[in-house]
Amino acid sequence: MQLNSGSPDRRLPRWLKRNVPKGNANHFTASLLDELNLETVCDNARCPNRMECYSQKTATFMILGNVCTRPCGFCAVSRGKPGPLEQDEPERLAEAACRLGLKHVVITSVTRDDLPDGGADHYVQCIEAVRRRSDATIEVLTPDFLHNQPALDAVIAARPDVFNHNTETVPRLYRRVRGPKSDYNWTLQLLQRIKDRNPQIKTKSGLMLGLGEERQEILDVLADLRDAQCDFLTLGQYLQPATDRYLPVVRYVEPAEFDLLGKQAKLLGFRKVASGPFVRSSYHARDMAESDD
Repeated sequence: MQLNSGSPDRRLPRWLKRNVPKGNANHFTASLLDELNLETVCDNARCPNRMECYSQKTATFMILGNVCTRPCGFCAVSRGKPGPLEQDEPERLAEAACRLGLKHVVITSVTRDDLPDGGADHYVQCIEAVRRRSDATIEVLTPDFLHNQPALDAVIAARPDVFNHNTETVPRLYRRVRGPKSDYNWTLQLLQRIKDRNPQIKTKSGLMLGLGEERQEILDVLADLRDAQCDFLTLGQYLQPATDRYLPVVRYVEPAEFDLLGKQAKLLGFRKVASGPFVRSSYHARDMAESDD
């Protein structure tokens, strides 16, 4: 059964409309991030949950700059030639985590194919900086580190509590959605290697729906992720950024369909599943990590 056909109306369906949170916490978070000159994926990827997360004094930190070296067809983050690494970024990130009072810190990044280790050492420095300043649990959402196993192993050795690496889509659409350098099999190998090196680290992955995938293809990916011992899963609706430069939405998946896929994922053995139109990789990440037993 195919999940999509044709091009949907540009107008968002009613279930993808939401109210803007009220209060000053949103301004507090945004101002603090500006003061410390920190990037977030919330802003750079134009996440629809940004106002909600900022109003709850939380954000997903984006390290390694705000320019990505890969032209993924779905992502609103700027692409091109990145600038040099900011050596004080780990300490600024840790300062923000402390001042926001975060109990769970989520760190992601652009892809840095220009760096020999893909930015792995910078991830390690950020993890260590947060640990020096806070008792918060730490989740990383990483790129593929150029398929560099020693680079991956360095981040695993830093012992993040949750290690997230997104699948994003089904194998048939991988090249179109993620570009020629991404590899579905490496995604699975990366997640399996984390468990092989440190079984205590919780692993996580996620897919965007609405790009042209079929139901059986989704279920096949979920089975592959479970074979790689992936613990947590997120499923969310792909939303096209503002211009036609990005991949179009093929179909808006209804909430009931997300509920069904979430139930099927639980039956496959995922320890925690978040499935819904507004779900993103780090959306309510603390709840997923803390409620796991």
